Amino acid sequence: MGELEDAVMTRVWKWNRPVTVREVLEDLQQERSIAYTTVMTVLDNLHQKGWVRREAEGRAYRYEAVSTRAAYAAALMNDAWSQSDNPAAALVAFFGMMSEEQRQALQDAVRIVQGPTVENPDSASRDSGR
Repeated sequence: MGELEDAVMTRVWKWNRPVTVREVLEDLQQERSIAYTTVMTVLDNLHQKGWVRREAEGRAYRYEAVSTRAAYAAALMNDAWSQSDNPAAALVAFFGMMSEEQRQALQDAVRIVQGPTVENPDSASRDSGR
């Protein structure tokens, strides 16, 4: 996703509702000079790429995100990881770049994905000296 596409999608994700070209334009114009047709083209490109769906409203469209920003980030990470010739080394390098807060978030995510751990009754009895 390009820089302008990301700026548009950031607003669509943040607002979490169907948006018009005009709404996105007015918000973007607080940061930069940009034309209505440029925003319209970017949203059309995002629609063609499958990042937003649109519904006609009069002569215009309302655009809505197809997935979350988290899902987009996950897809980027998965794509980068799958292109590595050494996925384990790529993960080690990635983990090495993480802040302590990010590592904690990763540990929390792993716990969520793995679900609750069930203790093996045999190991529990061995550990208690039985």
